[in-house]
This record gives sequence, C-alpha cells and structure tokens, in this order.
Amino acid sequence: MARTVGIGIQDFVKLIENDYFYVDKTHFIKEWWEGGDDVTLITRPRRFGKTLTMSMTERFFSVKYAGKGGLFEGLSIWQEEKYRALQGIYPVISLSFANIKETNYQNTRRKICQILTDLYADCEFLLEKDVLAEGDKEFFRRVSDDMDDVTATLAIHYLSKYLCAYYGKKVIILLDEYDTPMQEAYVHGYWEELVAFTRSMFNSAFKTNPWLERAIMTGITRVSKESIFSDLNNLKVVTTTSDEYGTVFGFTEEEVYAALDESGMGERKRDVKRWYDGFIFGKWMDIYNPWSILNFLDTGKITTYWANTSSNSLVGKLIREGSRNVKESFEGLMKGEHLWVSIDEQIVYNQLDDNEYAIWSLLVASGYLKVLDYQKYEEDEFIGEPKYELALTNHEVEIMFKNMIRGWFAGAASNYNDFIKALLADDREAMNEYMNRVAFATFSYFDTGKQGGGMAEPERFYHGFVLGLMVDLEDRYEITSNRESGFGRYDIMLEPKREDLDAIVIEFKVFRPGRDSSLVDTVEAALLQIEEKRYAEALTAKGISGERIRKYGFAFAGKEVVIG
Repeated sequence: MARTVGIGIQDFVKLIENDYFYVDKTHFIKEWWEGGDDVTLITRPRRFGKTLTMSMTERFFSVKYAGKGGLFEGLSIWQEEKYRALQGIYPVISLSFANIKETNYQNTRRKICQILTDLYADCEFLLEKDVLAEGDKEFFRRVSDDMDDVTATLAIHYLSKYLCAYYGKKVIILLDEYDTPMQEAYVHGYWEELVAFTRSMFNSAFKTNPWLERAIMTGITRVSKESIFSDLNNLKVVTTTSDEYGTVFGFTEEEVYAALDESGMGERKRDVKRWYDGFIFGKWMDIYNPWSILNFLDTGKITTYWANTSSNSLVGKLIREGSRNVKESFEGLMKGEHLWVSIDEQIVYNQLDDNEYAIWSLLVASGYLKVLDYQKYEEDEFIGEPKYELALTNHEVEIMFKNMIRGWFAGAASNYNDFIKALLADDREAMNEYMNRVAFATFSYFDTGKQGGGMAEPERFYHGFVLGLMVDLEDRYEITSNRESGFGRYDIMLEPKREDLDAIVIEFKVFRPGRDSSLVDTVEAALLQIEEKRYAEALTAKGISGERIRKYGFAFAGKEVVIG
C-alpha cells in the first residue's frame, strides 16, 4: 500500500511517526560525522530537503531526543551500533533564517534577535541550575528583542558555553537557510549593514567558539568568504559542483522510480524524467527535485511545481535588467544551446549588477542551470579561469523561464499581443501604435534603476523584447539575434518554420541628435544598413526568396519608437 504523501512537511518526527512518504537520507549523518569537519556549509537549491535534513540531524544528536532512537529504526543509520551510541547525547543549538525576508536592515536585525531570544527562552532552565556564574546570568538576561549588537553577536557563542557547562559536552550548531537575509539585503539595498552584523555573529559562533563540537550551515548560495566568512578558516564548503553529499539532497532516479512504482504510476516514468530530471551535484547525475516529485505523487499531474514560486523574483530581475551579453547568452540557453562561461561559486551579491559571471554563478547555485562539464586545469593547457559548460536544468525550468519572460510584458499584455498580430500581418501603422504603448509601459522596467530618468542602454529593452518574441512565436519561427550574415551582424531575424510565413529581419537604432534630424532618418539608416550589410543573405542561402523577406527598421528616442 502506498504511503501518504505529506506536502511541505519539514519535521522529521512528524514524517516518521505518521508513516508519511519518506526517502531514507539518514546516511547523511554517517557521511557528515565521518568527514570530521568543524563547520560544514552545504549549498543546494531551494526545496531540496535542506530543512528536513537539519531536522533529522537535530533529532538524531540532540539530548532533547535522548532515548528516542526508535525514530530511526529501520533506517540506514540505525544499522551500525556505533551510531546508535551517538543518538541523543549532544546539546544542539538549532535555528533557521528561512523566514527573515524583510525590506530593511532594522527589521532584519530585529527578527534575528527574536530568533536568538527564543533560543534563550527554551534554555531558561539554565538559570535555575547552579552552572552559571552571576556574570553569565546577567548576560543571559540581556538577550532580548532589542539587545545591542555586542550582545546579539555573542548570543550563540555564550549559549554554547552555558549548554556545554550543563551537559558536559560541546554543542552542535545547526543554522538553516543562512543566506536568506543576504538575498533580501541585496534586493532592498542594506547589504553592507547586514554583512557587518552577520560577520561578527558568525565569527563568534563558528570560529572563536571553544565549546563547539561541530556545525552545519545550509543555504542556496555560498556568500563570498570576504563578505561574511573572512575569519572562518575551519569552514568546509560543499556546493552544487562538489561530490560530497551528492545523493542526500534531492531524489536519485532509482528513488523516484521506486516511488512511482509504489504509487501505481510506474508507466509515467518517461514523462517524469523529461520534466523533473536534470540536476547534477558534482559527479552525481539524474537528481530530481523533491518538491516536484512529491507534488506529482500527490496529484498525478505533470506541471511546474518547483519552478512555480515567487522565489524566482531575484533571478528574473537579474536577467531582465542584465546586459546585452547576458540576454543573448540566455537566448541561446532558451533554445537548448549550451553556454561556456567562467563562474565563481563564491557569490558576491553586491557585484551582481555589474558582473555577468556572478549572475551565471547564482543561476547554477539556485538550480536553474546545471554544469555539464568544465575545463580541468592541466599544465600549460590554458590560462585564466576555468570555464563551465552550462545548460537549462530541465523542462520544468524551461517552462518557468518562458512564463517569467511573458510576465515582463504583463503591464502591456494586450498591446504586446496586438503588436505581435500586427507584425505577422505586416501592418506597419498598427505596429507603430502598439509598439509605442509597449515601450512606454515596459521600457524602464528593463533598466537597472541606476541611470535615473533615462535608459543608458536601450539594448536592455530590445534584447528582452527578443526573448519575448522567442517565447510567443517559437511554434512559427526560429528566432535569432546578433548573428553574422552578409557583411555584419543583424539585430533580429525571424526564420519561418512554415511555407506560408514570411521571413523577417529587424534592425534597431537609437536616435542620435548629431547624426539624425528625426526618427524617420534613424529608420532609414536602419533599413539602409540591412541592405548594405546584406543581412538577408542567411535567409536566401536557405532558399527563402527575396519577396518572402520583410525588413524593418526600429528607431528609438527614449520611450518613443518609429517603425518603418
């Protein structure tokens, strides 16, 4: 009989006691313990079982669960007697930053202080025991929602001391989703303030803590060492390209197929693989995201589960506001092509606006791109940073990005759709009318917000526009941009997939007062460039006759557009 699938349950005890569907990942405990690392940072995409793994680890080691080894009976960790002896013998400090999603530093700091205060409230029994000196008791009572920075950043450090004194054993610290506040700080502009506070807290908790046995931190990204880990030389970092714990977070194909058989849906394996397979962690391939699999087991419906959340907002912002190169590279990824690029798994959030490599690094860490291969260092083989071969992770991610791109034009949806119809019908008057409405509603939406009133790079808009065309016309046209043809590079080319459609070449030009007297002149210059550079040659070489090739010049002046 198939087990009940509990959606969103992150409490290990609740899953086990209710016999809900659970894939045994307790081998993580053995792998982590035998690794012997003081502090382990594990990064994985969201909804990959990080919180459940931390819950499982807490329930295994915590003195609060002493004598509760029955929770692990029948699971892999319970097969070895030496690990049974470790169950329930360590004081554990467990906290999560998953819900710290504030728009300013003051509220973020206050939420962190509330979490620390709750930890102390759970340990008030220490005040009643004869283990704390008067000075320690005084510090204990200073911990509150509005405590000062010194008290807040030392709170975990001293709680470790108090618990070690009481239990006679050093503590295990578990910090889940450590980087959630970091992402919010980047988005809302209080990065520097939070980094200073967090660096001090992490140093006292994980570096200068003589009462620490071991610690685990989880998150989506590896925030750069220079930002918050500058003093942590005892940190073991496990990223999506590391081999360690490769089968712990996420489901292997064997586990997925077994679950489908258990649920009586073994015949759906091909569809499930096409949609949800594709994650790669180090050498481990064919990893599935648990959230989508659990939801499919629950509903039996193939759709976007993991990729269909508001957590995509940062990714969408980076691509939408990205440079011409970012959008062109993303265009290739959307067409199933692979991208070779340097990445740095140490994410520097305050460089995301200016560093393309940081954007691809974030997309890899977040699970939207997978690493297929990389250039290995060999003596004298190449100079510079190694390059990684990236691709969209799977079909679910592809659908998510298509929906995201459509969302870019949501504010001008009807006008955008009318423009597409006018383009297909070669109605230039209507094209001008609707394109101006689209540009007015969305032009600044593609800006980084740093240029004030104007837009320094119109390319940000029209290459985003290209991606929109790709999504909406993919069934009728092969759409490319900035490719060589004739004697130069065209801006946009629409090559028809059907005989009844015309091919289209589009050239964009920005109005330059010193060069053009009007936008009409700019349009003429764009059309002339199409002819002089022979951009249509790529189409005629494929047998498309000249009368089936339409050519348009798009002239921009701010948000005003003229099409000819």
